[in-house]
Amino acid sequence: MSHTLPELPYSSDALAPHISAETLGFHHGKHHAAYVSKMNAAIEGTAKADLPLEDLIRTSAKEGDQGLFNNAAQTWNHTFYWNSMTPKGGGAPKGDLAERIDRDFGSLEGFRKAFADAGASQFGSGWAWLAVKDGKLEVRKTLNAETPLTEDGVVPLLTMDVWEHAYYLDYQNRRPDYIETFLGKLVNWDFAAENLVKSGQ
Repeated sequence: MSHTLPELPYSSDALAPHISAETLGFHHGKHHAAYVSKMNAAIEGTAKADLPLEDLIRTSAKEGDQGLFNNAAQTWNHTFYWNSMTPKGGGAPKGDLAERIDRDFGSLEGFRKAFADAGASQFGSGWAWLAVKDGKLEVRKTLNAETPLTEDGVVPLLTMDVWEHAYYLDYQNRRPDYIETFLGKLVNWDFAAENLVKSGQ
């Protein structure tokens, strides 16, 4: 069984002007597609070929197969990232998610600062995450392809890609501007709320 590149959950120009169709074309059509292709090549004809993607990520991490892990995790991370954004996103969360952000970060602004700091301070390439662990919301940052999926009990709710190819065509070296736009105009709170409910935490 080979894995396929998932379609974007919106048209390639749906996030413009915040993220351009050109950026999404390269990011999804080239970078994400390459991770899927390399992952499939690595597992073809092996016992891992039939593993679901999340199991493949965890197995390759435990076995120290860095090449396979990088491509499998980046395949998953990117799909999660596309869904962490939505046209006309941003604003404020509602319901239980909003209450728990207030409880665990002090306020929505407290969350936004923690998340923005995680993204801005991630040296080089990586990701910023909102996750839940033991019933408490937390912000994390990971390097390169690393993902919270490899830690027991941690469930990611949303993510922001801070690899340069995620924003350079639109923002050049202005990562903080990209982060501000992600939080203010793109973040998909409904997706995060759905993931929180599914987590059971």
